[in-house]
Amino acid sequence: MIKDSPALVLIGTAFHTPTPAALEVLEDHAFVLDGSGALSRVLPPGHPDRPALVEAARVAGRLKELGTGDYLVPGLVDLHVHAPQWPQLGKALDAPLEVWLQKYTFPLEARYADPDFARAVYDDLVATLLALGTTTVLYFGSVDVEPNLILAEACLRHGQRALIGKVAMDHPETCPDFYRDHSAETALAGTRDFIARLREMAANTKDNPLVLPVVTPRFIPSCTDELLHGLGALAEELDCHVQTHCSESDWEVGHVHERLGASDCEALDRFGLLTDRTVLAHSTFVTDGDLTLMKAKGAAAAHCPMSNAYFANAVFPMRKAMEKGVEVGLGTDISGGFSASLFDAARHALMASRDAYNGTDPALPQEERGTGEKPLSTIETFWLATAGGGKALSLPIGQFAEGYRFDALIVRAGAPGSAFRTWPGSDTPGEIFEKLVLTADRTAIAEVWVDGRRRLAA
Repeated sequence: MIKDSPALVLIGTAFHTPTPAALEVLEDHAFVLDGSGALSRVLPPGHPDRPALVEAARVAGRLKELGTGDYLVPGLVDLHVHAPQWPQLGKALDAPLEVWLQKYTFPLEARYADPDFARAVYDDLVATLLALGTTTVLYFGSVDVEPNLILAEACLRHGQRALIGKVAMDHPETCPDFYRDHSAETALAGTRDFIARLREMAANTKDNPLVLPVVTPRFIPSCTDELLHGLGALAEELDCHVQTHCSESDWEVGHVHERLGASDCEALDRFGLLTDRTVLAHSTFVTDGDLTLMKAKGAAAAHCPMSNAYFANAVFPMRKAMEKGVEVGLGTDISGGFSASLFDAARHALMASRDAYNGTDPALPQEERGTGEKPLSTIETFWLATAGGGKALSLPIGQFAEGYRFDALIVRAGAPGSAFRTWPGSDTPGEIFEKLVLTADRTAIAEVWVDGRRRLAA
C-alpha cells in the first residue's frame, strides 16, 4: 500500500475558475484530500501516482466516485449577510435605506437579546445557506455579544465556514436608544470580548479555525469618530478582518461628505479601517480615487446587486474595479437582498452589468444609452462567487488547487424539479458549465462539503 494513505479521494469532473478569465474543466480528475480537509493532490487521468492512490483509498473505504451527471464545483462565498435580518427576508424593501433601518431592521435586530430567539433563527439560517451551496459567509451580527456567539456555535455545529462580526454602532443621532452601544468605550469593550470568546471556542481549532471574528463598524453614519478610531486600532492589535458598509446610497455618501469632508474610503483609511483584510459592502458610489486607494490598501468590495437595486439606485462599477485590480466578490445582503441564494446574486450581477452596459432609456441613441463598460461573462461571474470571494477574504478557498481547503458542491444535472439539465451529444463541457451557473438551484445541489467533510447530502 502507498505510504501516507489519503483521507479521501474523489473522482469525477469538476469546474472551477482560478482567475476571472479562465474556466478550467477538470475531466475525470482525482481530488486527494489530506486529514486536515485540504487538497493535497489534483491528479488528471494518466498521472503515474494516481492508480496507487486510488487503490489505497478504495481498500481503506475512502474512495468516492461521482455519478453520471454529477459535477464538482467550489463552494460559494457570500461576502455580505446580515444574520439577524433572516426573518425579514423578502419584505419591507419599499422604503429608503434610512427609513428601512429605523422602522424595520433595528427593532428586529434588537430581539436577539433573547437567546432562544437567536438560537432558533441562526440554526435555521446556517442550515438553509449550506443547503443553497454557500459554504463560506461573512456575517454581520447584532450589537449584543451573546447572540453573535450563538451564531458562531450554529456555524460550528453545521460545519459552515464563517467570519462573524459583533456590530458596533454608538452614534446617538443615527441609532435608536433601544439598539446601540451606549458609548464608544462599551462598543470597543464588547468587540474585544466577542473576539476573545470566539477564538476560545473549543471546536474552533487554532491551526485551521472554521469561524473567525471580524471588526464590524456598521457604517460611518452609525459610529462616532471615537469609535471608528478605536475599532481601527483594535483590528490592528488583534489581527482581525474588518467589514463595513461603504458608499452604498446617495443618502449615506452625502452624510459622510457633510460630516467628514471625505468619501467613505478616504474616511475609513483615516480611521485605520482600510486594510488588506477589509471587505467593503456595496461600494456603489466609489470614485476612481477610491478604487485606487482600495487597490493600494488591498481592500475588497462586496458587490450586492439585489439590494443595490432597492437601496443604492445605481450599479456598482464592477468592470472598472476589476480593471484597476481591486479585489471583488459577491454578497446576497440578506435581507436587503430578497434571495438567500448566491447563485441568484451571481445572476443578478450578470444582468446588472448588462443593463449598465446597454443602458435603460430607449429614447437615447444606442451609443449614448449605457456606460460602455464591458458586461460580465458567465465565467467572470462564477469567479466572483467562488475564487474572487476567497481572495477578498485572504483565505485559501474557492478553487481546486493543492493546499486549498476542500469546500465544494456536487451539482447534479437532471435532478427532479431542477432546470439544470444536460442532453447527450448536445452540450460541450463549457456549455454544461454555463447551464450550471445560470440554472442550478437548491434541488440540483446533491452534496455540500466544507473543509473536507460532507456537511449536507440530498
